[in-house]
Amino acid sequence: MTTYQEYKTKIAELENLAENARKNEIAKAKEQVTAIMREYGLTIADLGGAAKVKTVKTRAPVPTKYRDDATGQTWTGRGRAPKWLEGKDKNDYLIK
Repeated sequence: MTTYQEYKTKIAELENLAENARKNEIAKAKEQVTAIMREYGLTIADLGGAAKVKTVKTRAPVPTKYRDDATGQTWTGRGRAPKWLEGKDKNDYLIK
């Protein structure tokens, strides 16, 4: 009967064999790709999609709409109203 340690040893051997086979297959695949690229005069840029640069649109800052002259705190009018504006008329703090 096979023991747990023998199974572990076999697993380690098989993982080693699998890794070696993977490395060999990758090397062959690279050689095939290189040969095809040379045959047709292709470059990495010709393959497209390999080095796409994602552009990020920057948003313009939202202008301040409300200001508390006493403290200098401001609010754009977007999102939750700040604590300093609670219970007060927003129109009194509107920047003109």
